[in-house]
This record gives sequence, C-alpha cells and structure tokens, in this order.
Amino acid sequence: MEGEGLPFVGVTGERLRIALLTAVILFAVFLAVQVLSTLEGLKYIGSGVAATNTISVSGHGEALGVPDIATFSYSVVSDKPTVAAAQADATTMANAVTAYLKSAGVDEKDIQTSDYSIQPQYEYQNAVCPTVAPVTNGSVSSASAVYCPPGKQTLTGYEVRQSTTVKVRDTSKAGDLLAGVGSKGATEVSGLTFTFDDPNATQSQARDKAIADAKTKADALAKQLGVSLVRVTSFNENQGGNYPQPVAYNTAAGSTATKAVAPEISVGQNNVTDDVTITYEIK
Repeated sequence: MEGEGLPFVGVTGERLRIALLTAVILFAVFLAVQVLSTLEGLKYIGSGVAATNTISVSGHGEALGVPDIATFSYSVVSDKPTVAAAQADATTMANAVTAYLKSAGVDEKDIQTSDYSIQPQYEYQNAVCPTVAPVTNGSVSSASAVYCPPGKQTLTGYEVRQSTTVKVRDTSKAGDLLAGVGSKGATEVSGLTFTFDDPNATQSQARDKAIADAKTKADALAKQLGVSLVRVTSFNENQGGNYPQPVAYNTAAGSTATKAVAPEISVGQNNVTDDVTITYEIK
C-alpha cells in the first residue's frame, strides 16, 4: 500500500505533525519568557546592597520672599444675664463685623469662625463672721470660738465669645481692616502674621540652593580624597525660616469712636531656610 510504513502520512499523520509543531512553539515561548525574566532580574542584582564607602555633606540654602497673605484673629464678647441675650448680642456684633469685612473686599471663604464658647459668670461673696463679746472670768478675758460660714458663688450672667480668623489677600489693607473690625464691635484683635499663599514656592528655592551647596562641597571633598561620586544613598532635610512675630492690636471694649485710626503695618520679607544632609557613595 502506497505510503505504508512512512511516518505522518495521511490525516492522522497531519494531526500529529500539527500537534508536535504546536508543542515545540509553546516550549520555545516558555523558554523565551524564562530567559527574559532572568535577564530582567540581573539588573537588580546588588541594587539592594548597602554602600560601604560613603561621604556625607551638609548644605544650607536661604530664599527671601515678600509675603502675599496676612492673617489675623478677632473676637466679639458679650456678657448678659441670660444665655439667649448674650448670644443675640454676640451674633449682632459678629454679623456687623462680617458685613464690614465683606464690604471691604474680603472673600467669604477667607472668614472662618475658629471658636465659640458660652461660659457662666459667677461672683464670689464672702460671708460675714458674727461678732461675739469676750467672756470675762475674774481678771482673765478670753474670746469664745467664732464660726465663720463659708462664702458662696452667685450666678451673675453668661459670657458668649465668638472668635474668627481672617485671611487678607491684599496685604495693603491689613491696617485698615484691623481698625475697622474694632469699630464694628470686635473687642479683641490679635495675631497678625504675614505668610505666603503658596509656601512651597519659596521653600523650593531654598531647597535648590541647599542641595547645590551640598553638591559643591561633595565635589570638592571627592577631589581632595581622590575618589569619584557614584550615587546618592540618603537625603535628610530640615526646613525653617525667620518670620515676623504676630502683632497684637487690642481695641477698647465698648469703644464709641466713629473713626478708628488704622495702624501702620510693614509687611517686610520672610527669610525661608533649608538645610540638607546628603550621603554619597564613592569609588
């Protein structure tokens, strides 16, 4: 019979040939994947090994920036015989101050209530000690023991205090606003500070200078030691700066002045600092 004894002849032979070819292809793909995985892992060999030859240097950077944001706080305080009366009075004053701030161009989102409290007010009254006549026995006089009753606290009313923090985006208005809130009923105004709306920008400038300072020192040290810098193995940072101290501007309670005098406010500059410590591997 034609073809008898020859492998992979006929329909059955064709199927066997296809199956064998498929197995060979799959095996080749498997080997390729294993080789690629091995090669991929080779570049990480030794990457987790801690460097033994290193040098550490420090760097310092400073950046000056003119603050573009002013913040301050104020409180309205009311003492009344009842809680309701004190709350109503405090609310009237708080609303008047808020309305003034909005009319002066302060956005509502920059006016934030930071504290609200209701405290009972007491008056302590000392008790009157009774007067007792001395007892005379012959030529000896002695006073009998006198008992003084304890004093007592008497509720006199309630204090309602509402504190608010204001962010001023036009720093040139800070002085006028400090005076204005006092004329509208705020009895305590304090904590004026100047800062940046985006503090990261100035801090980033200081960091860049600190890193450049450290790199310059590292290059010089490596040259003196006769070695080369390989890579950074560690980095530490300490941020800081010199900022103006908060200014207190307290208004007189119950002031009836029609026009408050605005304090002269100097914005100045904020000095932002950054200190880094960088460790380099050397060879």
